Amino acid sequence: MRVERTADRFDLSGRTALVIGGTSGIGRAIALGLADAGADVVASSRRQNDVEEMAGEIRARGRRSLALSSDVLLRSSLEDLHSAVVAAFDILVNAAGTTKRVPTLECSEDDWHTILETNLTGVFRACQIVAPGMVREGWGRIINIASLATFVAFCEVAAYGASKAGVGGLTKSLAVELAQHGVCVNAIAPGFFPTALNQELLEQTPRGREVLMRTPMHRYGRVEELVGTAVFLASESASFITGQILPVDGGYLASGVNQ
Repeated sequence: MRVERTADRFDLSGRTALVIGGTSGIGRAIALGLADAGADVVASSRRQNDVEEMAGEIRARGRRSLALSSDVLLRSSLEDLHSAVVAAFDILVNAAGTTKRVPTLECSEDDWHTILETNLTGVFRACQIVAPGMVREGWGRIINIASLATFVAFCEVAAYGASKAGVGGLTKSLAVELAQHGVCVNAIAPGFFPTALNQELLEQTPRGREVLMRTPMHRYGRVEELVGTAVFLASESASFITGQILPVDGGYLASGVNQ
């Protein structure tokens, strides 16, 4: 059902958002940002304690929430999460992810499959489960978390790069298929934001120093700097934007020679 908004096109009041991978790092920042913009938010991940803590933080902001855990590797887990919520989700954010640095020729098939299953197939599963409700309502926003690795290669993370390139392709395919139903599907491609997943790699290695050299702003991002893009893509202001992958990268992809 379409909700007309005239006063504030970034206001998410009356919307219900599901953020998968929403209890840490980028997902956590986006979940809280959507709540601050007015949405009721369910922030889900595998760890029940983290889920309960996030639900408390969201309620403290005056929004409704549920403490529901899930695992993107298990379709039944996502189905149980979806069925526990009475109303359809208006907004879906797919932020669960994993990576491992290893030379491509030495990457085990187990590691390859785990990374692809988490980063790409997990997004596919969540969209298949949540998007039909959006189609029935005639309105929806899906925001996938892509990566700079969607566009360019990084040494010794081939499985991660392949998964995030796949997220880009899936985002565009879903955008084309769901556009006629009022559902916009886009992705955010974060630059380098220190989180539990990558902080040691960024801050304690030559790789991290190279990242700073190649980033025109010469600093890492703060996860809060992704919130505005997420709120925008979730709002009425993005009603004619779909199939896009928006980098938030301090100029990294625009950069050639920096000195």
